[in-house]
Order: sequence, then structure tokens, then C-alpha cells
Amino acid sequence: MGLARRRFMISVACAGAALAAPAVHGGARAKVVVVGGGAGGASVARQIALDAAGQIDVTLVEPSARHTTCYFSNLYLGGLRSFESLQHGYEGLTRAGVQVVADFAAAIDRERRRVVLGGGGHLPYDRLVLAPGIDFVDGSVPGWSLDEAEVMPHAYKAGPQTLLLAKMIESLPQGGVFAMIAPPEPYRCPPGPYERVSMIAHYLKGKNPAAKIIIIDPKEEFTLQKLFEDAWLKYYDGMIEWIGPDFGSRNLSVSPDAMEISIDGEVTKVDCCNVIPAQKAGKIAEFAQLTDETGWAPVEPSSMRSHLDGRIFVLGDSAQQGDMPKSATSARSQAQVAAAAVIGDLTGRDVPAPVYSNACWSALAPGDSVKDGGTYKPADGKIASIEKYVSQADEDAATRAATYQESLDWYHTITAQIFG
Repeated sequence: MGLARRRFMISVACAGAALAAPAVHGGARAKVVVVGGGAGGASVARQIALDAAGQIDVTLVEPSARHTTCYFSNLYLGGLRSFESLQHGYEGLTRAGVQVVADFAAAIDRERRRVVLGGGGHLPYDRLVLAPGIDFVDGSVPGWSLDEAEVMPHAYKAGPQTLLLAKMIESLPQGGVFAMIAPPEPYRCPPGPYERVSMIAHYLKGKNPAAKIIIIDPKEEFTLQKLFEDAWLKYYDGMIEWIGPDFGSRNLSVSPDAMEISIDGEVTKVDCCNVIPAQKAGKIAEFAQLTDETGWAPVEPSSMRSHLDGRIFVLGDSAQQGDMPKSATSARSQAQVAAAAVIGDLTGRDVPAPVYSNACWSALAPGDSVKDGGTYKPADGKIASIEKYVSQADEDAATRAATYQESLDWYHTITAQIFG
């Protein structure tokens, strides 16, 4: 039998087995393995452990001892937050009953239903939840590859890359040029690159006021564009230049060794370049053959269950689910829906109708933030938007200050909900 045919048969068998697994096997508790300890993975592992009340064994596979949040990392770059404040351990998950395995998932054996660990062991599962976050499309920016990330960092996976980019910003020569290559859609945290520019501009305004920032963007327009551009004019007038497709951004290449960017044939020397490339689902989802031609993992909107394997759920940034943006709040919301579906599969408990929500805050300057978000429900084969909200351009200072404080409160609350 051909390999492709065999894989197809495995996928069909697994997809049809969603309701076939009993809660116990010879007296043993059902097993759930979660891969990835970020907003989605840590949330779903802790939620299942708490809600199942001992009926299910839950294991989280995560190589890092502490998770560094990508959300709020821009405030660190702007000098408004410490790096340590972005880091969270897994002790709260352990207290909730989750077994945390400090390793990485090297492969998913879908036929035998087990996760193969990088250290050589394996973990059997009755249900598997993948929340590996994003990976990058290598070569999506001509002249740049992942091998060049130490020279032109992406800093879109928080941790060492965040520290590296901060060091480069701090070392920018007086009057120097910082360039950012913005990503094409879809990507993690749609306002994120532009909040980053705002925070870097805030830092440079105090330390290096003659510095310049160039944004090279493949998109015709970007999220919250008017709100960001109004803020750049108000707080950082003359510092930031945005270059979109009409001005040559589609004809772009970079030269990391020379620290140069070429825009429509015109070469510009820069002092620091932050390349945020095109994105796709975390590699383990691709290795498990759960992604499609888009690079993302398609899921059922009512449960976050993989379209390609009924025993596997994919949530957070890796999921191709519809209208929800890729954000920490989205991942947490999807985790709650997936947790209920997993518990329903393994215990027979009723599963409530799914409710999804998202909220994002973007800092423009100290004490000035804007927000956007919405609610969603399964419809037309996807998670569909049913209501949206967004900050308005004419809001007064008190409203913006309240939104800024709301963002700080949100970070404290959501990290407590995720990590315990």
C-alpha cells in the first residue's frame, strides 16, 4: 500500500473516531497530552485538569521552564516594563494536577496515538491538543532567512530574540535608522508590529531623539491604522515613516551582512533591522500532517477539533479557524471551548454551546492605549465575527488613560488564568 494512501486511511479512521474512545481503558484514566505551554496550551491543560476533577490524566509538553509572553513584550522594548515581568512558570499548572514534561514534541504518531519526545521517550494519548504557536516562512523576505535572525531579529517569539532586539535598539547610534519589515496577513497579533514601533519610538524619543524609524509593509493598510498614525503625529512627529505597496514595498530585499534594505531598487543603509516574516503554524502541526496549503491547521469551529484527525485539537495561533485574530485572548477563549469538548469526549459530559471572544490593547505612549475586540460564534463553517468594537480617534485623555490601565489589569488577570 502506498504511503500517501496509508496516511489517508489513518486520517479518515482518526477523524471518524471522535466519539469512539471510552473514558477509561481497563480501569485506567483517559490521557490528554497538550503540546505547547503558551496562552492556548497552558490554558487548556489547566482547564481540563481543574474541570475534569481527577477523571483525566493531563500532561503538558513544554521545553521551557518559564514562558515569556509575546504580548506586552513591546512595552519592555519601550522601557515601560521589565523583562522578568513577562515570564511565568508552570507551578500553577502542577498545583492544578497537570504533569509538566520538560521536553519538546519531535513527532506525532497518529496511528499509535502517541507523542514522540525529543529526549527519546513517548507519551500515549486518548486526546491530543496542539498549541505550538507560530513558525516562520523561511525566505518570505528576500535576502533573509532564519539563519540571519541573530543579525536582523524577528523578536516575534518572545525570549532571547526580544532581549537581542532591545540591545540593538539601545545601541542605535545617535541619529541612526531603525527599520522594521512588517509581515503579510495572517500573522500573530495584528496590531503588534505597530505597537512595537510606537514603543520603540517612545524609547528613542527620550534616548535618541534624532533617530528615524522606517516601516516597510507589504499590506495596503494595517490594523488600527488611523489610531496609530494619529499617535505617531502627536507623540513622535517626524520620526516614523511608513512605506506601503504604493511606494515600492512589494519590491523589497534585505542584506543582513551589509545591514541594508532595498526598496524598489533603492538601497538604504540602516543601523538596525527588525524582520517580521510571513508566518505559519508551529512545525509540529505540519509534521503531524494537520496543516493545509495555507500553512495553518484547519479546525471545526464548534470545538477546535482538527478537520484531519478527530482525536486531535489545534488552537491558538496555529489554527485556521475563521475570523478570530491570532491573539492571547483568542487562544484562551479557544482553549476553554476545546477543554469542554475534550472532557465531553472522554467522560460523556454535556458540552455547552461554544462562545468565543477576543480583546487586544495597543500602547501608543505611556498612559495612552487603544483597544479592539469582538465576539464570535460558529457559522458558515468557520468561527465568524458577530460583533466588534474599537477605540475611536476622538477619545479624550482620560478615556485613553483608563484603557491603558485596563490593559495592565488585563495582563495580570489573563496570566493568572493561564498559569495559575
